[in-house]
Amino acid sequence: MMVTMIAAAGENNALGKNNDLLWHLPDDFKRFKTLTTGHYIIMGRKTFESFPKPLPNRTHLIITRDKDYSTEHKNCIVVHSLAEAIKLAEKDKTPFIIGGGEIYKLGMDFSDKIELTRVHQSFEADTFFPKIDNNIWKLISEEYHPKDERHKYDFTYLTYERK
Repeated sequence: MMVTMIAAAGENNALGKNNDLLWHLPDDFKRFKTLTTGHYIIMGRKTFESFPKPLPNRTHLIITRDKDYSTEHKNCIVVHSLAEAIKLAEKDKTPFIIGGGEIYKLGMDFSDKIELTRVHQSFEADTFFPKIDNNIWKLISEEYHPKDERHKYDFTYLTYERK
């Protein structure tokens, strides 16, 4: 099993503010969908609640400390730790950790790979992606995308693997 963290973060590692994204990058959404469809996606409760509805064709593992939290949605399982989520995701060769900030911090120890979209701008935020330690992670690919009529910011897809 290869656990992958997937995120989009600004130059200052900004992820979001008030439980919302800071930018709209259609190509990044498309890439996220392509990579995660058919897989287990692991997230915190606030990230789950930021979706209008569960993402199609994915099994959602929702981490919360609230023992009474539940959801009626199909393909959504509530767990109480990242370790428990990873254990449940063992059936999937490539489960994805999709946020938010707290879950990414915990996920650094569990992950084998990071798929990061680096948005080339700094943003005011209340949630941040953890710093990537180059002693632990090796950049294996990068793909730059300039801003255009559909994308307000330049961005680069960065893929890291654990050394």
